[in-house]
Amino acid sequence: MNRIARRPLAALTTSAALTAGLLASASTAHAVGADLSDPRTVSAIPNYSCGTQTDSDHAIAADLNYQLNGTLRGYLTSYRVSCARAITDAVRARGLPERAAVLAVTTAIVETTLHNNPNMEDHDSVGLFQQRASWGSFNQRMDPAWATNAFLNAMLKVSNWQTRPIGEVCQAVQISAHPDRYGKQASDGQRLVSALWNGDLPVSGNWDNGPASNVGIWRNGMFHLRNDDGSTTFVDWGGGSDLPVSANWDGSGPDNVGIFRPSTGQFHLRMDDGSLTLIDWGGGTDQPVAGNWDGGAAANVGIWRNGTFHLRNDDGSATYVDWGQAGDRAVSGNWDGSGPDNVGIFRPSTGQFHLRMDDGSLVVLDWGGGNDIPVAGNWDGGNGGPAANIGIWRPSQATFHLRNDDGSPTYIAWGEPR
Repeated sequence: MNRIARRPLAALTTSAALTAGLLASASTAHAVGADLSDPRTVSAIPNYSCGTQTDSDHAIAADLNYQLNGTLRGYLTSYRVSCARAITDAVRARGLPERAAVLAVTTAIVETTLHNNPNMEDHDSVGLFQQRASWGSFNQRMDPAWATNAFLNAMLKVSNWQTRPIGEVCQAVQISAHPDRYGKQASDGQRLVSALWNGDLPVSGNWDNGPASNVGIWRNGMFHLRNDDGSTTFVDWGGGSDLPVSANWDGSGPDNVGIFRPSTGQFHLRMDDGSLTLIDWGGGTDQPVAGNWDGGAAANVGIWRNGTFHLRNDDGSATYVDWGQAGDRAVSGNWDGSGPDNVGIFRPSTGQFHLRMDDGSLVVLDWGGGNDIPVAGNWDGGNGGPAANIGIWRPSQATFHLRNDDGSPTYIAWGEPR
């Protein structure tokens, strides 16, 4: 949609953009300034995929199509739902609350009616959020995960974004010439996010005390943990908008589970005997991690906040490690196989893990990308060494892609696609 004049950039016609080689798919039938908030306008324009369109996307489109009240009423398609899903997955993977997804989906409804639009009808704006060239490269803005994280980076700078009217927050990020449009679509944004928000989240640990780590998922307050023989252990723990964690909290036996509750800033850790340990550490938009930071018998908790890890030691003190940047996803593990665990980040925009070694050096590994969610563990049981390795869980496939010490992958289907 049209932007106000205080963000001046020279307008590119579609033909000029094609000449520059910037557009992989474009329509010359729409001029600069086309109203992308009208679903009838956008429906004929070639668009980029937001990911695999699942059976669930088709079902949600059918269920919600005439429950909506805004511009998408009667126009909700599985493609549009897949784009809303890509946005929602990026928000959840970052550990932000449901309201952040509502803000992002509402904005994309207004800007493009949930189309990943590669054309430059409005100056050089492209993608789900119609982000200008000043936001990032063309390819970055066309990547739903990158674009969503760019939106979230700006949203987090808006004061009181958690409580202010949705339309005001969207406008503060987008700086639109039509500020009144966002609030009108907020209820539909909420309906879509509510249908998409609940879903599996990955976790990893050594559940059966065997030689290797294994994988699991957390679904609506229930852990589904995979054992080495392929069987499942179920553990009821947490609920709502909690985020799963796992480690050896009591320093003996197998790893156990826990959740981080952003609304209270508390970790709820399950001991081997089923008892509960509560630890206040972080809150709000922090991303949780777990590991043995000080080399003691038991693992402890930590959070990643705006590029800094806040790691809790056994005596309750904190160790701070600067690592990563906005849009990254936190991960932890014993990368070099000796001493305490260390930290790392997964950067969705590049598909790279940036792992910190005990001496402060950096190891970069290419693995995954987009909306993938990082995990870590000793997948091969020390076959090539005692160090932890990396992996991702791909929501669209419900499949773990685990990296072994020799660089080969192991694939484990676990959970339900979303």
